[in-house]
Amino acid sequence: MNDDQDQPLGPIIDGLGVAAHLADGELAAAAVVLLKVLQADGSTRLSLAYSDGLGWIERAGMLRVAELIESSTTSVEGAS
Repeated sequence: MNDDQDQPLGPIIDGLGVAAHLADGELAAAAVVLLKVLQADGSTRLSLAYSDGLGWIERAGMLRVAELIESSTTSVEGAS
Protein backbone atom coordinates (compact mmCIF):
# COMPACT_ATOMS: atom_id res chain seq x y z
CA MET A 1 0.00 0.00 0.00
CA ASN A 2 1.33 3.46 -0.91
CA ASP A 3 2.23 5.64 2.09
CA ASP A 4 -0.18 8.43 1.13
CA GLN A 5 -3.28 6.25 0.65
CA ASP A 6 -6.11 5.97 3.17
CA GLN A 7 -5.89 2.89 5.38
CA PRO A 8 -8.59 1.19 7.47
CA LEU A 9 -8.19 2.33 11.08
CA GLY A 10 -9.67 -0.73 12.82
CA PRO A 11 -6.39 -2.64 13.20
CA ILE A 12 -4.50 0.56 14.06
CA ILE A 13 -6.98 1.60 16.76
CA ASP A 14 -7.06 -1.96 18.11
CA GLY A 15 -3.26 -2.01 18.27
CA LEU A 16 -3.29 1.19 20.33
CA GLY A 17 -5.63 -0.42 22.86
CA VAL A 18 -8.51 2.01 22.28
CA ALA A 19 -11.91 0.73 23.42
CA ALA A 20 -15.32 2.26 24.14
CA HIS A 21 -18.06 1.20 26.51
CA LEU A 22 -21.31 0.33 24.73
CA ALA A 23 -24.20 -0.96 26.80
CA ASP A 24 -26.45 -3.77 25.57
CA GLY A 25 -28.58 -2.48 22.73
CA GLU A 26 -26.37 0.52 21.98
CA LEU A 27 -24.87 0.86 18.52
CA ALA A 28 -21.98 3.07 17.42
CA ALA A 29 -23.48 5.39 14.80
CA ALA A 30 -20.52 7.56 13.79
CA ALA A 31 -16.92 8.31 14.71
CA VAL A 32 -14.42 11.13 14.67
CA VAL A 33 -10.85 9.92 15.18
CA LEU A 34 -7.83 12.09 16.05
CA LEU A 35 -4.46 10.44 15.48
CA LYS A 36 -1.05 11.60 16.60
CA VAL A 37 1.12 10.38 13.72
CA LEU A 38 4.88 9.90 14.04
CA GLN A 39 6.39 10.63 10.64
CA ALA A 40 9.46 8.94 9.14
CA ASP A 41 11.62 12.01 9.87
CA GLY A 42 10.69 11.91 13.58
CA SER A 43 8.27 14.83 13.50
CA THR A 44 4.64 14.50 14.49
CA ARG A 45 1.40 15.60 12.91
CA LEU A 46 -2.28 15.47 13.83
CA SER A 47 -4.58 13.54 11.52
CA LEU A 48 -8.39 13.65 11.55
CA ALA A 49 -10.60 10.88 10.18
CA TYR A 50 -14.36 10.47 10.37
CA SER A 51 -17.24 8.25 9.33
CA ASP A 52 -18.79 8.52 5.89
CA GLY A 53 -21.83 10.75 5.90
CA LEU A 54 -20.80 12.99 8.81
CA GLY A 55 -21.19 16.61 7.79
CA TRP A 56 -18.84 19.32 9.01
CA ILE A 57 -21.39 20.62 11.52
CA GLU A 58 -21.73 17.17 13.14
CA ARG A 59 -17.94 16.72 13.16
CA ALA A 60 -17.42 20.15 14.73
CA GLY A 61 -20.11 19.41 17.33
CA MET A 62 -18.60 16.03 18.24
CA LEU A 63 -15.14 17.61 18.60
CA ARG A 64 -16.53 20.42 20.77
CA VAL A 65 -18.36 18.02 23.09
CA ALA A 66 -15.21 15.87 23.34
CA GLU A 67 -13.24 19.00 24.26
CA LEU A 68 -15.78 19.84 26.98
CA ILE A 69 -15.62 16.30 28.35
CA GLU A 70 -11.81 16.39 28.46
CA SER A 71 -11.55 19.84 30.03
CA SER A 72 -14.40 19.62 32.53
CA THR A 73 -14.74 17.99 35.91
CA THR A 74 -18.51 18.04 35.50
CA SER A 75 -20.35 15.69 33.18
CA VAL A 76 -21.76 16.75 29.84
CA GLU A 77 -25.34 15.51 29.42
CA GLY A 78 -25.54 12.53 27.05
CA ALA A 79 -21.77 12.06 26.81
CA SER A 80 -19.50 9.37 28.15
